[in-house]
Amino acid sequence: MSCEVVVLYFAKSAELTGVRSETIKVSQELTSQQLWDELVHCHPRLCVIRDQVVLAVRQEYVVIGDELLILHPGDEVAVIPPISGG
Repeated sequence: MSCEVVVLYFAKSAELTGVRSETIKVSQELTSQQLWDELVHCHPRLCVIRDQVVLAVRQEYVVIGDELLILHPGDEVAVIPPISGG
């Protein structure tokens, strides 16, 4: 079964995708790696930040890997690359 989630892109991820947010349709049950793969499928340029990015699902950080996610319609997924500052 699938559902629509809102994806928020921050900093470098927004630059690479050209959008700050979008709604996408994904499987309700998938791993964090599968979710990342879906995002890269929509925006191939994201692949350059794979080793530096963190995902947040419902404002909880998620490591990209084998962690199983159960998503609900309207859930918020954030793509958070490293933020430099000084």
